[in-house]
Amino acid sequence: MTLLPEPTSTPSHQRRKAERPQELLDAALSLFVEKGFAATRTDEVAARAGVSKGTLYLYYASKEELLKAVIAQRLSSQIAEGARQVAEHQGSCAELLLEVLSRWWEGVIDSDASGVFKLIITEVRNFPDIAEFYVREVVEPGQNLIGGVVQRGIDRGEFRPVDVGGVVHSLVLPMVMLCIHKHSLGACGAVDPLVQAPHQFIRQHIELLLGGLRAPVPPTSPTP
Repeated sequence: MTLLPEPTSTPSHQRRKAERPQELLDAALSLFVEKGFAATRTDEVAARAGVSKGTLYLYYASKEELLKAVIAQRLSSQIAEGARQVAEHQGSCAELLLEVLSRWWEGVIDSDASGVFKLIITEVRNFPDIAEFYVREVVEPGQNLIGGVVQRGIDRGEFRPVDVGGVVHSLVLPMVMLCIHKHSLGACGAVDPLVQAPHQFIRQHIELLLGGLRAPVPPTSPTP
């Protein structure tokens, strides 16, 4: 008897089942940004993902849980990855902020993750549970990560003694506004240099703040 080789590839129906959570998250974020979270129905999300409404509820118990999963995947996981890069960085704190933070925000603005900020700003007031989740999973870890880098720079003498919280907000809030702009005026075709060249803005903004953060170099004594 000739033994048939065992299949090495995953059957298509199993691959499809494994991909469903991601397809549902993609569809949800797309519709939430287009229509708004409150106005989007779960059956619309299911239809865009190509599954039944019942299938959606197998993975996510409610629309709120679906949005929490979107936030966790698009932002929380990326903050965790940023923390890993910060821990591995060997250079100065200024280089760390410029390179790691710039790349992080460039990745966000280039992806649909940027749409999460529009959702939070426009709709979270009516959903306090989601607001608490966002603060716990995104705001606090992000502030702690960036604030830790700034404080490290102060402790090393690279940066001037400053209010760390104020620096964190100065670094982050313009980036959030950039994401909101992309999905509001930018989505309407409004011509704006920030939307046309967001990477350039991100780096220029961080470099500008670093100019104010760096500790002054003490004057050298003249050689007798």
